[in-house]
Amino acid sequence: MSANGMPAALSPYVTTLAAYDLGPGSGGVHRGLPSSTLSITIPEADPVDIAWVGRPGPGRRLRAAVAGLHLDAAELRQRGCTRGLWLTLTPPGAAALLGVPASALAGEVAELADVVPALADLPERLAACRSWAQRRALVERRLLAGLARHGDRAARRTPRAALAALSGTGRVEEAARLLGCSRRHLSGAVRAELGVTPKEYQRLVRFEAARARLVAAARSGVAGLADVAAASGFADQAHLTREWRAMAGCTPTEWLRTEGPTPQPPR
Repeated sequence: MSANGMPAALSPYVTTLAAYDLGPGSGGVHRGLPSSTLSITIPEADPVDIAWVGRPGPGRRLRAAVAGLHLDAAELRQRGCTRGLWLTLTPPGAAALLGVPASALAGEVAELADVVPALADLPERLAACRSWAQRRALVERRLLAGLARHGDRAARRTPRAALAALSGTGRVEEAARLLGCSRRHLSGAVRAELGVTPKEYQRLVRFEAARARLVAAARSGVAGLADVAAASGFADQAHLTREWRAMAGCTPTEWLRTEGPTPQPPR
């Protein structure tokens, strides 16, 4: 068992397994921000409506949603029961636990049953559980079963070293140098597995780091946008704000005002 209570075999692949609540009343809304992880949202009872902020066209109503890496925000609306289960996976986790590469889901949201038929009954099985402990144990068992089916094959193709190098430096050229390969080779490998370019993956990592620091600063009572920008690798506060507008569809201050520095519901 890992330090966060996750079975050790799942620790490299699962970053979050938690219950969520979109708020009191019969309807909840949440802005799903870009992230370096994939997400699975399983409402407790009523389906979730998901639409991409700024994209034309209608959204989708899903019983259980799986979303790939995305560089723009999504809007989640849940009517009736606003509770559910939220699971986030590292990009290697998509192949190891679900049997599909992260690239197959990039920029998209889909019905979990369509992506992983073996998990089609999971929402109903979760609804029958009487406690969070039972729900968590059920999800862990099903993920471990997926790992047993797909893990060996996934381990041979996922560029974990490439993701670590990209996360540790702000320049793709530097990551390629650390890996001892060309930028072209690195770009091809990352795009094939993740569905985003190395530079886009670095944008996601930087944005995610800024969001975490922003929440921590707000909880401490000091917004500190300039400090957040500097610590997260942005040129200045204006650069941070421009990137938030592009990726979140709002400024950091607007997001804090509407979502608040509370534990985050599903991305």
